[in-house]
Amino acid sequence: MIFFIDVAVIFALIAGIWQFREPRQAKFGNLTAAGALTCAFLLVLYRHEIMDMGIVIASLLVGGLTGFAVARSVSMIQIPAMVAFQHGAGGAAAFVVSLVELTRATNTLDEVSEISGVIGLTIGAVTFSASMVASAKLSNRIRQTPHILKAHNYLLSIALGGLFMVGVSSFYSSTSDMALILYLVQILLSVFWGILFSIRIGGADMPVLISLLNAAAGLAASFCGVVTGSQLLIAFGATVAASGSILTHVMCKAMNRNLFRVFFPEQKRPMDIPEKDERSSTLLSAPASEDAEASAVVQGLKKAATAILNAETVIIIPGYGMALANAQMNVAELAQWMVAMGKDVKYAIHPVAGRMPGHMNVLLAEAGVDYDMLIEMETINFDFRYTDLVLIVGACDVVNPAAIDVENTPISGMPILMAHQAKQVVCCNFDDKPGYSGVENSLYKNCNTIMLPGDAKKTINQLLASLSDQQHKAPNVKVSALYLMDG
Repeated sequence: MIFFIDVAVIFALIAGIWQFREPRQAKFGNLTAAGALTCAFLLVLYRHEIMDMGIVIASLLVGGLTGFAVARSVSMIQIPAMVAFQHGAGGAAAFVVSLVELTRATNTLDEVSEISGVIGLTIGAVTFSASMVASAKLSNRIRQTPHILKAHNYLLSIALGGLFMVGVSSFYSSTSDMALILYLVQILLSVFWGILFSIRIGGADMPVLISLLNAAAGLAASFCGVVTGSQLLIAFGATVAASGSILTHVMCKAMNRNLFRVFFPEQKRPMDIPEKDERSSTLLSAPASEDAEASAVVQGLKKAATAILNAETVIIIPGYGMALANAQMNVAELAQWMVAMGKDVKYAIHPVAGRMPGHMNVLLAEAGVDYDMLIEMETINFDFRYTDLVLIVGACDVVNPAAIDVENTPISGMPILMAHQAKQVVCCNFDDKPGYSGVENSLYKNCNTIMLPGDAKKTINQLLASLSDQQHKAPNVKVSALYLMDG
């Protein structure tokens, strides 16, 4: 009977995750998965005879209210950092549970359970520290660019060797006190290894790191299930580990990157990539005068507005700059304006646009964009050559032709959105400097590219105003009455 109950709960979780494939069903799928987790939680309490309702209710209130407050206060741009933090919390829970089970005096563990406990302890602590670094990077609390130390690979190897030696020694410890000391040393070494592992990741590789940490948190939970004897925890952790591993593979494939080289780059790589500050960079290195700069901006807006008015097919490419500027609502408004004019408008989504898988999809969904307008890279790349206009909003590396044309760069070989093949390109980026890869974007210098430097939200608003002015000067351009009423 117990087996069938567990199977039912596990299938409920898988059914919830399965519904994530369709955006319209994702909300219900999330509730289904949450219901399955709640059932698993109650079953664990019942089977371990944890009947002190005071402690249970207090724990639920503290955790539930904290989660509710965080969810309410976190904006969409902060979601990647929050997800990384949650992975870290899962890792911390895993190594704490493993430590308790390994050191509990009343608990006699067999070899498999003891080995699983040490592995859960190690993976949980690594996941915790690596996730905290990733969260700090994504929230701009520490520098987002990769930081590679001298002999970085050797330090990782030494720490890994130390983890193996301490882990093996804990199996042969003569006293419980000595075992506890070794377990604590194992945790410290794991935390150190996780920090070394994650500080060298940044920029376009962050989605890969996030998905890998997701898999690691699930794997740590699964080993916890072995040491606690919970087949529910084993199955749930394995499901998360499998889905995270598949997502990591998809991210690497989308970037044409080797997973090993993402996390263990060759030591000849430069120690540091210069920090790029989206908010403090100057738009023009040496402007002739404020009047000349303002005139150039006005002329650029007029050209861009004319190109949009004349275009029949438009592809919008959102990037992390759009997220930073919180411009998704404005971009959606511009897209709605173009649709109302009878233009064919689509969004091109690169798998690694943003700081976590699906980041752009979530931002655009928040802005009310119809999911059917979001087209993945593999599907839409063929359409660029037949497209009248591409509007780039805060995207750089994912549209950089250097990935195809230039060898031996951090993005060489990475599949990109073929924006440069369109008849006209309007680029609303903060400036014309390289993205996180540090590779100059040749698209900016193409004769068919109109650059509109500045904050994306402000630029899109200026573009809407310029379009409105030109529309009034060209009465033959008609907008549907429905849009005018809504506007």
